[in-house]
Order: sequence, then structure tokens, then C-alpha cells
Amino acid sequence: MKLKVELVWEAEEGVSSPSIYLTSDGQILLEGKPVSETERRTLSLPEDVALISVDRRFIDAVKTLL
Repeated sequence: MKLKVELVWEAEEGVSSPSIYLTSDGQILLEGKPVSETERRTLSLPEDVALISVDRRFIDAVKTLL
């Protein structure tokens, strides 16, 4: 049996909330905004890895879940 669980919480009114996906094989996938090439260069981030940007409310929600 394969399950997909999506954790969603309510943010402030009118603010969209990213989701956290828990997969049946134990992975945790976070929803976020892709980091642009310009941001990578400005922040000296690696170019060969997938990166997303999330806000502090998202991190607070993850900490609450843990």
C-alpha cells in the first residue's frame, strides 16, 4: 500500500501556506520557491544542487511538527 500525506496549516488570512509532503518511503518533501540563478550568484550558492527558498513561518511550522 502506498500513501501520500500532505501536511497543510492555516496561515494568516490571505497568505498562502506551503505544504510538507511525507512519502511512503520516509522522505520529507518541502514546497518552496526555486532559487534563481541570480540569487545563486549573489549569495555564492552552489549551482549543481536543487535549492528552494522558504520563509521563517514555514520553518517555524516544521519545528512545531518535529
